[in-house]
Amino acid sequence: MESRRNYVIIGGGPAAVSCAEGIRSVDADGGITLISAEARPAYYRPMISYYLEKRSDPERIAYRPESFYAENGVRVVYDRAAAIDPDKKSVALSSGDAVAYDELCVAAGSSPFVPPMEGLENVEKRFGFMTLGDALALEAAINEESRVLIVGAGLIGLKCAEGICERVGSVTVCDLAPRVLSSILDDGAAKLMEETLASHGIKFLLGDTVARFEPNAAHMKSGALVDFDVLVLAVGVRANVSLVRDIGGDVGRGIRVDAAMRTTVPHIYAAGDCAEMADVNGVGRVMAILPNAALGGRCAGVNMAGGESVFDTAAPMNAIGFFGRHALTAGSYEGDVREDSGDGWLRRFYIKDGFLCGFMLIGDENAGAGIGARAYDRAGIYTSLIRNRIPLDTLDFESLLRLPSVGRFSPEYRRLKMAAWKN
Repeated sequence: MESRRNYVIIGGGPAAVSCAEGIRSVDADGGITLISAEARPAYYRPMISYYLEKRSDPERIAYRPESFYAENGVRVVYDRAAAIDPDKKSVALSSGDAVAYDELCVAAGSSPFVPPMEGLENVEKRFGFMTLGDALALEAAINEESRVLIVGAGLIGLKCAEGICERVGSVTVCDLAPRVLSSILDDGAAKLMEETLASHGIKFLLGDTVARFEPNAAHMKSGALVDFDVLVLAVGVRANVSLVRDIGGDVGRGIRVDAAMRTTVPHIYAAGDCAEMADVNGVGRVMAILPNAALGGRCAGVNMAGGESVFDTAAPMNAIGFFGRHALTAGSYEGDVREDSGDGWLRRFYIKDGFLCGFMLIGDENAGAGIGARAYDRAGIYTSLIRNRIPLDTLDFESLLRLPSVGRFSPEYRRLKMAAWKN
């Protein structure tokens, strides 16, 4: 009789939880140990700004019900994984304990990247904005008179600005890039998002960054001086790769995995924000977004338990909104461009070699019933075209651009999709 297998997952976020679900879909009896450095159950990190806006609470942003872990036989250890021993097949914890594994998944996420900044150590009230713990600490430090400086106009920095702007005296956001969300939007699209944030009193210093900090002031490279009471650092993140790198695993910007989410170290998988995988075009990327984390984590879990699964439809995607205006992007921005736009909305599609390879969609839920409100409607249909590499000449693409609908797909594709949904 085969002995019960021991599965270990390093990480406590959606990739880790989805990995456990993948394991249980194949093996109902194996032992699962989840090692989480963050001492709370998994939650939707993109929603921590909603907590600061008082639009949500820690319970409502939970990724799975509190009962999930017990119901699925998942033992949770709140500790930090310090090292992996692939020969002994064990994980050493910061507490000094060790956990043995038969199959291991590293879903360790990412950490804030803070470049050297003169005088930063003298700033007492400085925070990140990646975790619920960060949000709780920031909330305790602000009041209605606080002057907040946020360094970084990317996804994290701008969500922080949205979350606190109605609760503080002022918010200033600076970034060396000349526009907000510079990694995912071009000038025109970024301007729409910046205008929305600015209309709520958020100030921007773009194309500028901090040269030197004093305890409550930032001297900018432009010569400007910004006084502040609270500092938020949202410059960027880096994948947590050290656990696999230190044992000789192949790493780049992330832990490199194949389509089965296997690393180059036997019996070790990786998923989520720490993993680097090929996108639908075969380009290796770290795609740190929740859908890819969940799909990759589940794929890893199925394979760890002896099943067969591949995740070869990963695509860079982003969905972000501020005060009712939403931006959805996916894929790469190359090839021929098809665009329509209006007051406050934009729909741009990139077509190459007969395939949809990327899009930008911006709409405003406050725009009423017009196309401005529908600009991002049913974006999942466009994402499916990219993920599944569907030739555009097999469907009514012109109609699909005007009004996304599954009805625009071929009968054969609809039958396949219906069969998949039923299963």
